Amino acid sequence: MDRLSPLLARFSLSAKVFHSGPLCGFSEQFDGGSVGYLHLLRRGTLRVSGPQMHSYEIDQPSLLLFPRPCSHRLHADGLEGAELLCATFDFGGGLGNPLLRTLPAEMLVPLAQIPSLEPVLNLLFDEAFDDHCGRQAAIDRLVEYVLILLMRHAMDANLLQAGILAGLAEPRLAKAINAMHEQPEAGWTLESLAQRAGMSRARFAVNFREAVGMTPLDYLTEWRLSLAKSLLKHGKPMGLVAPAVGYASPEALSRVFSRCCGLSPRDWLKSLMQA
Repeated sequence: MDRLSPLLARFSLSAKVFHSGPLCGFSEQFDGGSVGYLHLLRRGTLRVSGPQMHSYEIDQPSLLLFPRPCSHRLHADGLEGAELLCATFDFGGGLGNPLLRTLPAEMLVPLAQIPSLEPVLNLLFDEAFDDHCGRQAAIDRLVEYVLILLMRHAMDANLLQAGILAGLAEPRLAKAINAMHEQPEAGWTLESLAQRAGMSRARFAVNFREAVGMTPLDYLTEWRLSLAKSLLKHGKPMGLVAPAVGYASPEALSRVFSRCCGLSPRDWLKSLMQA
């Protein structure tokens, strides 16, 4: 069973490499803006600091991920400095994407702990530190692949204590979660979701809440609203969005949207344009 594709298919994962090479003897401030940051330390020593974090040092090849906006500074000391690749990324769907809520504010993983990354990292670094035709497009796509491999690793190694990836790591829960991801328009109930998972209603409800951190129907509502936001941002009318995400009418969607988001869909779109 493919646990990630139904989730990724609803949004557009994208990445953009903006630095590859040495960082020697200076500091650089990165402002997260509305995107996340991925840093791959190939060799050397790197100091990481920022206004909302304690300063620390990375002295082995590692992957450093800031999934949500986070101001931070990278500093390489010494004659050799550090060799690294830096990219911005966006899972799509804005900050309401369930993947962003499931990931911690910061992830630091030594590359030696993710052996499945070695082949793609070798290719990524070869492309990044050379001048082949189509280099930028190639390394951007490879970083997207690295992010997918990282999510696989997070599920398989149970790195996350709660959130949607933790739920997808449990095979029975994954069946119900994938059903919601694939068919948000369906009239799901606690009973029908438990049946998909092959569990009793009570056991499913307890296990889902322990793994994901919310009830199954609360997650279904959040999933539907995140899809509705993505569709509305792309100019789809409420009359098409509502049935596509499981609501009988635009009015029904608007009531749930206003209750959960604090703004009507119309006012939410206006706030995006004014930001």
